[in-house]
Amino acid sequence: MHCPNCMWKNIGKIGTNQYYCWKCCIELVVQDETLSVYQVEEDGSLSSLDDVFSVDERSRCLEEHSNS
Repeated sequence: MHCPNCMWKNIGKIGTNQYYCWKCCIELVVQDETLSVYQVEEDGSLSSLDDVFSVDERSRCLEEHSNS
């Protein structure tokens, strides 16, 4: 699995189906075979970045995750 934003492969697991990119500080959530991408705000809340990344980009990350 790699980060769809920076392509970095050092992704940490922070919960069940939840991952975190330590380089660009975004959270990746796998739910119902869909990858959602969130920016972590200063107050700890999450803002969706799904409109920034195409469905294809997010699907490729999810396929890599499923194959590992």
